[in-house]
Amino acid sequence: MEQVVLKIDNVVKRFGENTVLDHVSFDVHKHETVAILGASGSGKSTLMKCVNLLEQVSDGQIWLSGTDITDPRIDSDEIRARIGIVFQHFNLFSHMSVLNNVTLAARKVFKWDRDRAEARAMELLKRIGMDQKAKEYPDRLSGGQQQRVAIVRALMMDPELLLLDEITSALDPLLVGEVLEMVEEIKSQGATILMATHEMHFAHGAADRVVLLRNGKIAEIGTPEEVMDNSTDPETQAFFRILKE
Repeated sequence: MEQVVLKIDNVVKRFGENTVLDHVSFDVHKHETVAILGASGSGKSTLMKCVNLLEQVSDGQIWLSGTDITDPRIDSDEIRARIGIVFQHFNLFSHMSVLNNVTLAARKVFKWDRDRAEARAMELLKRIGMDQKAKEYPDRLSGGQQQRVAIVRALMMDPELLLLDEITSALDPLLVGEVLEMVEEIKSQGATILMATHEMHFAHGAADRVVLLRNGKIAEIGTPEEVMDNSTDPETQAFFRILKE
């Protein structure tokens, strides 16, 4: 078994009296893609925010390659530098070219010189067929192209873990395919990915394992076939049946 990159151990998250995550535990291994599935309000986005330290857990621990990232003494900026994250909204700077968007953090935060940062960015852009768009501005790109640029930006520093939070939900259905193809490509190159998604077909094809959340708890965890196709739980069966209709 590959090493554990992310360990989520008995995580609880409360907002006042409302428990959003209720003793959630699972691991993500190196080179593995794990998809978090669940109905709206099941806790998917909150869990992603806890992993990226945008929210503090109320109880439990989260470990990144052996580092307890829920320790209050931790340097959150140092941890975030080890994690790449892509949100549903691309968050590209409209006044900056694709190349400058992709290299910004490397140059300003990690103090790479421009030549090194641009060489790395062009290598990644070329890999996804976007190198010809390096000097374009975001408003000249389709939504799918913008999201692919956002993914490249997240990969710039070769993160230990890539978080993909509903990255296709803001896209026109016709553009979803090109983004999902890129994720497949990243996965094939050995990335370690935790993704929250409502794209069930994609989760089934791309994920090694799926975690189904229901009311903040893990309802089921296993391979896509075990959870999505062959579950004996009536609520799980009903959830996936509705999504297929």
